[in-house]
Amino acid sequence: MEKTEAIKQYEYAKNRIKQRRMLLFHFVIFLLGSLVLYGVNMWVKDPQIVGVWWTYAVGAWALLLLFHVINVLVINRFMGPAWQEREIERLIAIQQEKIRQLRAKVEKDFPLVDVKRDLNHEDPKQ
Repeated sequence: MEKTEAIKQYEYAKNRIKQRRMLLFHFVIFLLGSLVLYGVNMWVKDPQIVGVWWTYAVGAWALLLLFHVINVLVINRFMGPAWQEREIERLIAIQQEKIRQLRAKVEKDFPLVDVKRDLNHEDPKQ
């Protein structure tokens, strides 16, 4: 059982490293892309025709980067494997409770005949 747990921990750590690496990659691409957008905006240079648009593009991209940071550093930390296991156990418990209630209702509405008792029971009239 310990080997399975060690494999799970290794897979989780590997996944977290991949997520952080992709976040860093996204940040570097964001910086380089921002410089490119600034350069393109300055290259066009006619403010009457184009205006300053690169700040809006970089701002929208920064918002997406912020969502990525929140997802990797905040949400995954609180909703990791331990949270998933607790949620699975909670949902299984709810499901088992519903099954127990349904069984009780069925047994109450449609009681089963006790075959051993009824077949071995001799009729007093005979």
